[in-house]
Amino acid sequence: MTAIKKVVLAYSGGLDTSIILKWLQDEYHCEVVTFTADIGQGEEVEPARMKAQAAGTKEIYIDDLREEFVRDYVFPMFRANTIYEGEYLLGTSIARPLIAKRLVEIANETGADAISHGATGKGNDQVRFELGAYALKPDIKVIAPWREWDLNSREKLLVYAEQHGIPIEMKRGKQSPYSMDANLLHISYEGGILEEPWAAPEEDMWRWTVSPEKAPDNSTMLDLEFVKGDIVAIDGQAMTPAQVLSHLNKVAGENGIGRLDLVENRYVGMKSRGCYETPGGTVMLKAHRAIESITLDREVAHLKDDLMPRYANLIYNGYWWSPERELLQELIDASQVNVNGKVRLKLYKGNVIVTGRVSDTNSLFDTSIATFEDDEGAYNQKDAEGFIKLNALRMRIAARL
Repeated sequence: MTAIKKVVLAYSGGLDTSIILKWLQDEYHCEVVTFTADIGQGEEVEPARMKAQAAGTKEIYIDDLREEFVRDYVFPMFRANTIYEGEYLLGTSIARPLIAKRLVEIANETGADAISHGATGKGNDQVRFELGAYALKPDIKVIAPWREWDLNSREKLLVYAEQHGIPIEMKRGKQSPYSMDANLLHISYEGGILEEPWAAPEEDMWRWTVSPEKAPDNSTMLDLEFVKGDIVAIDGQAMTPAQVLSHLNKVAGENGIGRLDLVENRYVGMKSRGCYETPGGTVMLKAHRAIESITLDREVAHLKDDLMPRYANLIYNGYWWSPERELLQELIDASQVNVNGKVRLKLYKGNVIVTGRVSDTNSLFDTSIATFEDDEGAYNQKDAEGFIKLNALRMRIAARL
């Protein structure tokens, strides 16, 4: 076995990765480079620098990836109207390929032999991180402590931390009972009482959204402007991708939008119950389908809908960097050339209601044909008879047997 001299660790500064940092130093006797990504998790990332320095780390990377995350990962995914198993907006899944890419880049920059992550051996993230890393650097070595050590419970982790002088910080005065993951697209909750699918989540668990019952009695109106399938302005104000998602998270969360309680099928084979808050993404999906409804050809729209579950599975299962996902992305992006215009939405007590959609340059909605009033010969209704009989022919033949 080749000795590991240097490893790049995906490092949050939390309990798990702080222990992993120490464990790597002791078990592999190697130098550890820490990488902390700011992808909009809503917490300070700079404390991770001080913790890494206190642990003897010499090379520390803290990168603001918020714009890249939304521009190059979230927006392309939403062009496909992507949802997994009918509900999940893939908030955790879509962040992993970016982190994997940056881990590999830092390994190349620092001459590291390996990368490491804190994903458990039961979850999807280990697959996502490692498939991405191998796709980008085939010979990279991966160290997954949860598959090697015997610290397989929170109690054992706390004991290890105490024995090695690793500080444990409490959040909001107490340690959360949930395993949480957050970025600009969503925040997820797992563990605790959520491991019982019949148990309702506690109201104080939710952090980004008010309950629909406590949302304002007055609705919030939004005008979203799309260019090639991406939102570029809200209420006439131009915004960057990260600004768009941040703004939508705020206003949608205030209106009780974006909560999800889901039992999903993990790629590794088990079912898992999780709760998610995706306020901005919920609005984006509704608005994007609305602008596509007047700008996309019927068969193009239906083909996209046929392909979407396959595309969603690729992202959920960790195949963002696969040739098939990249091929699908080219098709999806080509479909968005004419997806330009505006959508007007009403946000009200957990609901996203489309009240209007318009495209000055690419609308396929022809009022002269669609009208219920006199169309002045634009559409010959007699043509429908032959259309119906031809399409019924095979069924009429079968019915005579």
